[in-house]
Amino acid sequence: MQLTFRRFDLALRHSWTISHDLGSGGGKSICPVVFVELSDAQGRHGLGEGSPSSQYHESHETVAAFLQRVDARRLSFDDIPGSMAYLDTVAPGNYPAKCAVNLALLDGAAKAAVQPVYEFLGLGFTEGRHVTSFTIGLDTPETMARKTTEAADLPVLKMKLGSPRDRDNFAAVRGAAPGKPIRVDANAAWATKEIALANIEWLAADGNIQFVEQPMPPELPDADWMWLKARSPLPIFGDELYQSLADADRCARCVHGVNVKLVKTGGITAGQGALEAARARGLKTMLGCMIESSVLISAGAHLAELTDYLDLDGNLLITNDPYAGVRTEGGVMSFAGVNAGTGLRTGL
Repeated sequence: MQLTFRRFDLALRHSWTISHDLGSGGGKSICPVVFVELSDAQGRHGLGEGSPSSQYHESHETVAAFLQRVDARRLSFDDIPGSMAYLDTVAPGNYPAKCAVNLALLDGAAKAAVQPVYEFLGLGFTEGRHVTSFTIGLDTPETMARKTTEAADLPVLKMKLGSPRDRDNFAAVRGAAPGKPIRVDANAAWATKEIALANIEWLAADGNIQFVEQPMPPELPDADWMWLKARSPLPIFGDELYQSLADADRCARCVHGVNVKLVKTGGITAGQGALEAARARGLKTMLGCMIESSVLISAGAHLAELTDYLDLDGNLLITNDPYAGVRTEGGVMSFAGVNAGTGLRTGL
């Protein structure tokens, strides 16, 4: 097996800011990702992507450093579990890098089986069913309203909160999209259960908020989360609270649903495990993303049958996607008409 990787800077359509960025100089206009390619002596080939996030103390440098330590001879399209177990011996964590390798392994294995990944995994993909939200990042109220207007053809919005101007920002977005369903993501910005409850009660008065994602810091005790869950008039979802299936029992106590991201868990294999563990405990499931190209977004779409909600809009937020894959029209994700028919179903 041979492994190669390269950095690619995704250019954002608008400056991107979440609550974690407010204390560190604001948002960003580019997002470096890392593409991984695997090939073996039998002519099999796979492509993967990792999108590291400073929120989790990852960068393209940490991804590159991990991949440089990987002995590609220990990887095999014929033994994906064994390959992933080997990666865990290289170093703990490093989930964006492991994600990129996992995607490439599954892409190559499914191509060799002449199947798309969703069939290779026995999941299928129902056309016309899977709708993604579109995210409005933090900005001035005027800019957030303009972003909302630009997204007029997308049926569900997700907006970031967690700034001192939350109420002005929400009023601007709601004014630009009256009646449209909105999902709210505070990115752990509300420091206490009392502050979180007050904000959720304010949001509930809108009448068209689907749920609130990560209202509080994940390090708060379970008792605080359970207090909030018992009183919240809206469903609450864990994102930073749910890193992997190891967190499933805690989340079953503390929230109504979870947001799984492939780069948090370490790829499709671990992402599938995290979704199945959450569903087994009665949690609602959402599959989310970072800023990503169509490689990672398509990879997520292969797990869509395991979700109640999708937030796979990372490729809609950029202007220079180097790959084509799953398509989004009017918010509906579809592989219909995609030229690549096997593997991740991505191509140049």
